[in-house]
Amino acid sequence: MISAEWLYWLCGALFLIAAVMVGRDADNPKRIGSAVFWALLGFAFCYSTFVVSKTAPAWLLGIVVIATACLAGFGAVGKGTLRTTVEKQREALAERFGARIFIPVLVIPLVAVLFATVLAKLTIGGKPLLAQGTATLAGLGVGSLVAVVTGLVLLRSAPLALTGGPLTPAVPLREGTRLLQDIGWAVVLPQMLAILGLLFDQAGVGKAVGAVTKQVLPDGSLLGAVLLYCVGMAAFTIVMGNAFAAFPVMTAAIGWPVLVQQFGGNPALVFAVGMLSGFCGTLCTPMAANFNIVPAVLLEMRDQYGPIKAQLPTVAPLLVCNIAIMYFLAF
Repeated sequence: MISAEWLYWLCGALFLIAAVMVGRDADNPKRIGSAVFWALLGFAFCYSTFVVSKTAPAWLLGIVVIATACLAGFGAVGKGTLRTTVEKQREALAERFGARIFIPVLVIPLVAVLFATVLAKLTIGGKPLLAQGTATLAGLGVGSLVAVVTGLVLLRSAPLALTGGPLTPAVPLREGTRLLQDIGWAVVLPQMLAILGLLFDQAGVGKAVGAVTKQVLPDGSLLGAVLLYCVGMAAFTIVMGNAFAAFPVMTAAIGWPVLVQQFGGNPALVFAVGMLSGFCGTLCTPMAANFNIVPAVLLEMRDQYGPIKAQLPTVAPLLVCNIAIMYFLAF
């Protein structure tokens, strides 16, 4: 049985390689802090395996998390100028290869679907090939590796003048490190926010919100409960930056006890539409850095809030549609 641990170790290795490259970049004014940040992150991905298997203490991992947060919070993580292709070279490559340049990108979802639909059901000697619940994650990891190889093969015929040097496996590593530096500390924000949601749930925030809800929600008002759940999911997502972080709080407060148990709603539909309502909040918050801030950085947009401004007109009608779908179809 193949688990997903190999992928976490691969991610850790990539972060450690990035730490070495960043540490050697003399043009980065914050190369020491940046190198330590990426090294700690790589160590955390690898060390977590032993914490999960209970063969190593978790407190050390907690110290690493606090240290990375401090490095990012106090501005110790910066951006250097790693040697990679320049804008004119990338434009020339795009003109030369045209739509074929998207082949490596399309490989990733294709491999992920193959793992999720075919290999997930494959058994060897009566045992599943892939550990339960890891098919999609494993497919994403393998798809990424296949995409890198595909890209190297596709671009092997490009002249050296276009690629800036021989096309070797070190090229995607340098480019990956450059992108990591562009994104910066926000690369770990999704994991942090997801953990925050679990912490809120364990701390009883959902129950506290539920107690407040009972005071303001009229008895027997299905529409009021639906409005409170959907709007609450969007509002909590705006504050926390991640619908997955808001979901356990609002579901523990309203989704399960009120909409499902009290009004007899269809759990699958209630929770699915509730999550979609949370995504409405994702569209309009800078806290959702991986959706709204990172694209602006990668696309080199002049306005870092450009994606949010473009998405705002769709938020209100989309939230209204989610409320209507839940109210008319879930009960």
